[in-house]
Amino acid sequence: MIARIWHGTTNAADYEAYTDFMKTKAIPDYQKTEGFIKLTFLRRIEGDVAHFNLITFWENIEVIKNFAGDDYEIAKYYPKDKDYLLEFEEKVTHYEVFAE
Repeated sequence: MIARIWHGTTNAADYEAYTDFMKTKAIPDYQKTEGFIKLTFLRRIEGDVAHFNLITFWENIEVIKNFAGDDYEIAKYYPKDKDYLLEFEEKVTHYEVFAE
């Protein structure tokens, strides 16, 4: 199993709105991809900035490519992300899961 970890930031004022967007658009998109196993969605506010970490779990790298494309280390963004995110981190991080 492979864990794919993405980090993003918004203004603290957009905390709930971005959470709602992730729940209605991004998370269903992950869940409908064959080979997707589960996810953990983390959030916190630090001063005026909200941090989001999304950890998705996949069967293997090949199914991640079905979701993210051949260059699977590049972060996947949605058009509406531009309304919220303060920056667009280029890459995500992948880890092999060896214990749960």
